[in-house]
Amino acid sequence: IDSDFWTKAPFKNKLLKYDSIGKHLVYAQYGASIDMNEDEIGFPIYRMNEIHNMFCDFEVKKYANLPQQEALKFSLNDRDVLFNRTNSYEWVGRTGLYRKENTKNFIYASYLVRFVPNQSSILPEYLTTFLNTTYGVQDVKRRSRQSINQTNVNPEEVKEIEIPLLGLPFQKLIKQCFDASFIMLKQSKQAYAEAEAVLLDELGLADFTPSTEAVSIKGFAESFGSTGRLDAEYYQPKYDQIEACIKENPKGYKKVKDFRTDNFRGFQPVYVQDGELDVINSKHILETTLDYDNFEKTSMCYWNDKERGRIYKGDILTYTTGANIGRTQVYYSDNKALASNHVNILRLSSGNAYYVGFVMNSLIGRMQTEKYSAGSAQAELYPKDIDEYLIPFLGQEKEEAIVSSVEKSLSLSKQSHTLLEIAKRCVELAIESDEASAQAWMLEQSGGLLASPSP
Repeated sequence: IDSDFWTKAPFKNKLLKYDSIGKHLVYAQYGASIDMNEDEIGFPIYRMNEIHNMFCDFEVKKYANLPQQEALKFSLNDRDVLFNRTNSYEWVGRTGLYRKENTKNFIYASYLVRFVPNQSSILPEYLTTFLNTTYGVQDVKRRSRQSINQTNVNPEEVKEIEIPLLGLPFQKLIKQCFDASFIMLKQSKQAYAEAEAVLLDELGLADFTPSTEAVSIKGFAESFGSTGRLDAEYYQPKYDQIEACIKENPKGYKKVKDFRTDNFRGFQPVYVQDGELDVINSKHILETTLDYDNFEKTSMCYWNDKERGRIYKGDILTYTTGANIGRTQVYYSDNKALASNHVNILRLSSGNAYYVGFVMNSLIGRMQTEKYSAGSAQAELYPKDIDEYLIPFLGQEKEEAIVSSVEKSLSLSKQSHTLLEIAKRCVELAIESDEASAQAWMLEQSGGLLASPSP
């Protein structure tokens, strides 16, 4: 009886044949309901925030300690489709394709649903794309049910969504986009890993193993007397190890406060749907890049009123509160944007901001984040803590080589995303007109990007 269900029905092309998604599934399955940990105990488990740009992320934050036999029921197979059935209105319905990159077994949490389509009629790549199109999203949203803090959609209702049965040759072109995109993502990941390898090799940390010693004996002068910290976690020997390696670096190091101009958090603006000004909050700071295509929006009036929250190209942005505290990325865009109150903005007076941002996001920065946020019930990283970070320098040649690898990684990631956007728009054009014109548009737009072979 929800009015949205009847008033927001998506457009359908009368020249296409439609059928309910459920009739073309081999099976659908809820994920595992179990406690999770960050100690890498058990199996890596996907959550709703680990689906981006129509793919499941390569790595996840949480693990679940399931018995082997039970874990097999939830173990993901290559090209499974994961659908997020609950959370905020924004997140519900988010759908991504899982690609098995190595032999590691991943499982998925209960607020996700696995869809396995019958590939004689619907390819997983096509199902994923359709559910991300304007028409798929609209049909999912109109079936969702909103409460005060949460939105849900019943997977049984998702099965009732009618999907156009486009031809398999057309669907295989969509799959080709996903295959090429996946290769680019792997190459992007490799380029980023090469940059980190150079950094760690230069500092003698390539084979670094943190100390597991839980006890560190410090005098008053070198503990509370100089740091103001009484929590024992702050003084763990593993942090001394990292700092010693940085301080022994022959090219030198500096504290952030010695070469920055600005270091502060943003503010929380009022989000405005279809606003013209981007807002970056903590969820947009990913492992190796910013989620440029999914920034929130607000009114341009906040740009004039909230100067302190402005972001400029080359600013270093850090995730300061919650699960992924310490993630750091540099803003590469020329577009105007604001930072939310859980994003720290750092600007430098000297040094290469792109290199410094990368160091802060590496093992070296993450260990310092862990140190400064230790001992708190809610993980928090403050500007005064970031001021104390030690940044090792490697000389212009090495630093530029690292930045070059990071930029290569970013470029490949953008190309990968472009291909998937082309695939999505192509499906929308097929729904709006016909397969032939949509296919011609896709081949024209993709250029040489589809030349990559299937993995």
